[in-house]
Amino acid sequence: MSRSLHTNRDLEKLEPYEGKPSCTVLRGEEGSNALDLPDRPSDLAQRDGRGVRAGNEIAKHFAGNNVDVIIYAVEKSLDSYKFNLLHCKQTFISQLKSGAMGARTIDEGAMDEKSGMNFSEYMAILSGNTDLLDKAKLEKKIASLEGERKSFSKGKRESELKLEGKSGELRNNQAAIAAMTEDWEKFTAAARTDQEGNRLNLLRIDGLDSTDEKTIGKHLQEIARNATTGGQYKRVGELYGFPIEVVSERTLKDGLEFCDNRFVVAGNYRYSYNNGHLAMADTHAAAMNFLNALERIPGIIDQYRTKNEVLEREIPQLKEIAGKTWKKEDELKQLKSELAALDRKIQLELAPPTPESTEENRQGSEKKQTEQQPESPHADFVRSHLVIGRPGLTEPKGMKL
Repeated sequence: MSRSLHTNRDLEKLEPYEGKPSCTVLRGEEGSNALDLPDRPSDLAQRDGRGVRAGNEIAKHFAGNNVDVIIYAVEKSLDSYKFNLLHCKQTFISQLKSGAMGARTIDEGAMDEKSGMNFSEYMAILSGNTDLLDKAKLEKKIASLEGERKSFSKGKRESELKLEGKSGELRNNQAAIAAMTEDWEKFTAAARTDQEGNRLNLLRIDGLDSTDEKTIGKHLQEIARNATTGGQYKRVGELYGFPIEVVSERTLKDGLEFCDNRFVVAGNYRYSYNNGHLAMADTHAAAMNFLNALERIPGIIDQYRTKNEVLEREIPQLKEIAGKTWKKEDELKQLKSELAALDRKIQLELAPPTPESTEENRQGSEKKQTEQQPESPHADFVRSHLVIGRPGLTEPKGMKL
């Protein structure tokens, strides 16, 4: 016999618009007895819900606000099969509702005053051996811990990859800063200024003898229109010892392909101004493009230093996370050891009995049945006889099935 207590809730206003309780909730019952099992898990829950509901005045005033839900079943009979079938149905329904059809471990909850027993507990009681239920609970704990360990390992691996990537980025940025600083020092050492302290644009174009800024600008604009380097950087001039290069790239604009020529100043890195595009309407701006590109070096160095400050704050945190160890490894090993011991116990119980143990079990069973015979033939037949573990009862005097 399985009994679960449900605490009844207080009377609720089911008709809030009228401001009064519904008349239908004034009836109630102290408990329910079930001699059969429904075919659907929802029917089993609905049967209990008829008594366990708001406004059950009988349970509230005469039964300590509790509702007894009693289900009768016979051990090692079709009742056990039917509970197993309900369990399989409920598992499938839960997986469909949660969208976890690939899940192999189902959390059925546990026995409490709200939900009663879950199907596994019913099945364990009906089978007469709770070892299988204990094994299921251990396997559930182990699966939960293994999932936690897997998540921890995944997070630790992600932190290690981030640490590796950010450490490499920091090293690359530091190398870039050193290389750009070298270019800037070379430029400032070679640069010449006028009387007002402005740097002079001493640009020289290969194949052009003129130093006139307007002539140089027109020649650069002509190169920008007609150059075709096939994606390779080609030298076209020099500024303070830094080569001036042009590169042709194929690109699309308004659905049409055209050749885009970009100019750079080559040092340890290639520097550009206005993304390497010359001013096609202003010869002075076209000629000043490369001097402006070199003067952008300090700003680029500051950008890399700002990135490094952020990386230097993140790297110690990632190192701390990557160095952590999972603290529940010993608990997991202990649970696995308990599961192995319980599994051995179950296997021994399933082994064929010897003739001596069979005779002892038979005598003990006869003695137990003799001791459990009811003292009074007028006792309640359902509560005294239809209980777990006693199939095949005889009909007492004065009562008929």
